[in-house]
Amino acid sequence: MRQGILFAGSAYLLWGLFPIYFKALHEVPALEILLNRMVWSLLFLAGVLTWRKQWGWIRPAFRQPKLIAGFALSALLLSANWFVYIWAVNSGHVIDASLGYFITPLVNILIGSLLLRERLRPGQWIAVALAAFGVAWLTFQTGHLPWIGLVLAITFGSYGLLRKTSALGALEGLSLETALLFPFAFGYLIWMGMQGHNAFIAGAANIKLLILLSGPITAIPLLLFAAGARRIPMTTLGLLQYMSPLIQLLLGVWLYHEPFDTHKLAGFIAIWAALVVYSAEGLWKNFRTQKSIVKQTA
Repeated sequence: MRQGILFAGSAYLLWGLFPIYFKALHEVPALEILLNRMVWSLLFLAGVLTWRKQWGWIRPAFRQPKLIAGFALSALLLSANWFVYIWAVNSGHVIDASLGYFITPLVNILIGSLLLRERLRPGQWIAVALAAFGVAWLTFQTGHLPWIGLVLAITFGSYGLLRKTSALGALEGLSLETALLFPFAFGYLIWMGMQGHNAFIAGAANIKLLILLSGPITAIPLLLFAAGARRIPMTTLGLLQYMSPLIQLLLGVWLYHEPFDTHKLAGFIAIWAALVVYSAEGLWKNFRTQKSIVKQTA
């Protein structure tokens, strides 16, 4: 249990600190960061698979067109999520990006209801209504939808749905996704190098090092998360997930001095209230289930 909390908590801590890394690469265009992240992630993951002698899944996977098509779609969703997040951070929208990961659990509820025909419980309806009010309030105050947060939440929620129903684990799944994207990413980076616009080739030494580190920086939190998720209950994991957006919000306000007035705070408070209701309802349901199991076995 302690190991699981340590692993999962470390993953969410690292994800929360991602803005610091991407801000250090602010002079590199978001698309180029994304392409390098795909390439170096695959190379790092290949090293991990070699170290763990975990290559046996590849041949059976490529013999299943339906599996490949599903992971191609999840790879596109993941790359869209990464691109919007990187662009948001380097364009001064860290707070808006944090909003996306605050509302992701509530988007997951809606996805489950709409696509998986899961029936929402009263507490979940209240949580969704509060979140919808928060989004509506932010829209009213700013004059436009908080599209960064919504895009991040929808793409990551949809990605999570596809991965939830996939046949491969976290390491194998991410390796397959990056492998499917690798030819396009590598080819485009080669073309950029020929045009003299490749930061890894033409950039300073510190930029080259940061780009090179994009592989382990991407993969290590995911591996920590996978290790932690196997050791702790989903309710504990669900509470830990709020670490990342909270850290990002604090970075946006205190380190990068992004505007966060009382009107914006009111919208976030409505969404935080939704998360409190959502978490409390989940804990109560888990308590009732455990209590029922104890009664049946007594």
